[in-house]
Parts: sequence; C-alpha cells; structure tokens
Amino acid sequence: MASRADNIASTLSLANFSKATELKNRIWFTIGALIVFRFLSFVPLPGVNPVALRDLYLQTQGGILDLFNTFSGGSLSRMSLIALGVMPYITASIVVQLAASLHPALVALKKEGEAGRKKLNQYTRYGTVLLCIVQGYAIATGLEALSTSRGLGAVVDPGIPFRVGAVISLIGGTMFLLWLGEQITSRGIGNGVSLIIMAGIVAQMPTFASNLGSAYSAGDTGSILIIALIALVVAMILMICFMERATRRLLIQYPKRATQRGMMQADRSHLPLKLNTAGVIPPIFASSLLLLPLTISQFAGKSLTPDSTMGKIVVSLNQYLGHGKPLYMLLYAAGIIFFCFFYTAVVFNPEETSDNLKKNGGFIPGIRPGKNTAVYLDYVLTRITVIGAAYLVIVCTVPEYFLSMTGLPLLFMGGTSLLIVVNVTVDTITQIQSHLLAHQYGDLIKKAKLKGRMR
Repeated sequence: MASRADNIASTLSLANFSKATELKNRIWFTIGALIVFRFLSFVPLPGVNPVALRDLYLQTQGGILDLFNTFSGGSLSRMSLIALGVMPYITASIVVQLAASLHPALVALKKEGEAGRKKLNQYTRYGTVLLCIVQGYAIATGLEALSTSRGLGAVVDPGIPFRVGAVISLIGGTMFLLWLGEQITSRGIGNGVSLIIMAGIVAQMPTFASNLGSAYSAGDTGSILIIALIALVVAMILMICFMERATRRLLIQYPKRATQRGMMQADRSHLPLKLNTAGVIPPIFASSLLLLPLTISQFAGKSLTPDSTMGKIVVSLNQYLGHGKPLYMLLYAAGIIFFCFFYTAVVFNPEETSDNLKKNGGFIPGIRPGKNTAVYLDYVLTRITVIGAAYLVIVCTVPEYFLSMTGLPLLFMGGTSLLIVVNVTVDTITQIQSHLLAHQYGDLIKKAKLKGRMR
C-alpha cells in the first residue's frame, strides 16, 4: 500500500507551486547565479587577443581541452576568467576522497562527523588553489609558446607579468565559481557546483544545433540521420533516468523492542545500493587518459618532428586512438570498467557498513553479523557494479561509435556530458518535489487546528 507521503506527493500540482513563495525565490536566485556564471565566461583574461585566440583554439582542438571546454561552457576556448571552471575543484575533491579512504589519519578525520567533514573540505580548497596555480601557469606558458610559434599574436605582451596576471585571474575565477556554487546550494535549489557544470554543458547545445542545421541546409546531413540521432539521444536519456535511480535494496532487521502498549515489535529498514555507485567519475577519467596523447602532440607543435622517435610514437598513438577507432573504443570501455570498480571500492567500505549495522543491532536476515555481513555486502556490491559498469560502457561508447560512423561532431563527449545533465536535472527536480511536499505538509498542519498551534 502507498504511504501517506506517497499519496501527498502524487497530488502535487502547479497550484501548489504558485503558493510556495520560498521555493520560487530559491529558483530565481539559482537562475540569477547561473546568468552571472554565463556573463563571466565572456570576460577574457588580461593581455589576451580574443580574435587571434579563436583561430589558435581551432588549430588545437580535439584533445583533452575539448573536455574541459565543454564542462566550462566554452570559457576555455575564449580564455576567460573562469577558463578552468570547477574542474580543479572536482579533481581535488576526488583526490581527497581517495586519500580519506586510504590514509589512516584522514580515515580517522572522516569519522569525526561534521568537524571532520569541514576539515576535509578545507583540504579540498587548498588542493584546488594548488591545482589552479599549476594549471594556470601551464595554460599561460603554453598559450605564449603556441602564439609565438604560429605567429597568431594571441598574447599581446608575453612575459612574466602576463603569466602572473593570468594565474591570479584564473585562481580568482575558479574560487569565485566555488563561492557561487556554495551560495546556490545554501540559498538556491540543487547542488551548486553540479548546476554550474550542467549550465556550461547546456550552453554548448545551441552551437551544436546550429552546426547540425547548417549541415542539413548544405545537404551534408540527411533527415533520416537527424531522426536517428534524436532517437538515440532520447533512448540514452531514458536509459540514464532508469539506471541512475535503480537500487538493490537489502533488508535490514533490528531486534524486537517494547512499544508503549507493551507489545514487542521488530523494526525493518532497507540498505539501498545504487547500481552505478561511481557516478560519472569513470568516463571522465577514462576519456582524459585517452585524450592525453593527442593533447601532447598538439601542444608540442614544431618541437616534435614526424621523423623523430617521439614524433613517430605520438603520431601512431593519434592514428590508433582516434574517436571511433576499434582500439580507442576498446581502451575506453576497459578504462570505464576499471575506474568503475576502483572508485566503487574506494567510496563504499563493506567492513565499515557491517560494523555500523552491528553497533546498532541491525542484521541481514540469514547472514551472521560481523565478517559474514561484510563478505555478503562485498558479494552483492561486486555483482551490481558489473551491471553499472556495463551500463556506463553502453551509454558512453554507443554515441561515440554512432557519431564517428556518421561524421557528425561529438555530441556531449560520448555520453559523459549527457550523464551529467540528466543526473543533475533529476536531482534538482527531486529537490523541488521535496520542497513542494514540505510546503504541502505545512498547509495540512495549519488546516488541522492542532492544540499546540492554538496555544
């Protein structure tokens, strides 16, 4: 039977939304913050020629920079103040999460609760600043070298002042995005950092649609191909929505406790295990590693001649690791599977979960508490991770193969960006429904004329 909360949730309507003033204010604040993010993506770094920079980016596109440019909403191609986006923060948070699961001191800090979480967040911010310094300096020096070697004049006045100013500007832009994301999380709706990444990806959709329309007008793309592309995107969205909400629910039973009426009652709950525990981390890591050789060859420029040994190696790697090539698809799928199992093993500890259940008196029916429970949790998690890894491989490789065969430009970087957009959208809608549900509960309490309220 449906619970009372399910019955109330099924009656949510637009009329309830119009009455939820706080929710509307949160949504408007979120929209305003995302507009500020988009405005900043058009503010260039000091000392950069935007026209020459556009020509330079067109000559060096196709590598790992395309991945970062997609997540930053095109800010990297324009070399704006927020060219790095929130990728340094994402990288630092992943490193801190891995360290918090492997290093004994950080493991103990993680168990301290709210205080430990704040300390880990502080370490994440320190790591973000460090990565911004390294990446910002690499971008500034690489931009100077490319601009000088190709004679495009993308940097107006190369030198140490430009490098220092670029690094400081990029650090400020990334930290401002983190602050903006925190404001969205606390005063808006949804997760701020995730919404910023999604806004950057969605901002690239009009460009892709315009290029697709131009190709159709010129006769390079047929109507059947466009229909097949739309059908593929819809199928991928439906599959992502289903699989991301799919869980394996393990029954947890607690000992019988005496109630107020003197009856003995056993409490039951469920331990939900997501099929895709690793999220979008495996595709991002796998694609970044595979795109690294192409990026190296592009930035090396004239320093690597085709006749040199290193030049031949890089050229061969680029030929075999091109998008849609069999070796690329095989390594991409293998990387997704590896990182899926690796990251799942890091973020979920069966022994820790088993100890927590044992301390609270909970147990899985038919499984002895303690070590046997940990072994059973690892057994179940390993098998559902196989399904999750297969799902990620399908979502990421099928669009990649389709677009490489048809010659269309890469859509959502082979499914990675599509995963992010759908996940963030589903989470945001879920939070909106939670706010509406809480507002409807408040109206019911007001109408009930409870004695406590009358007093």
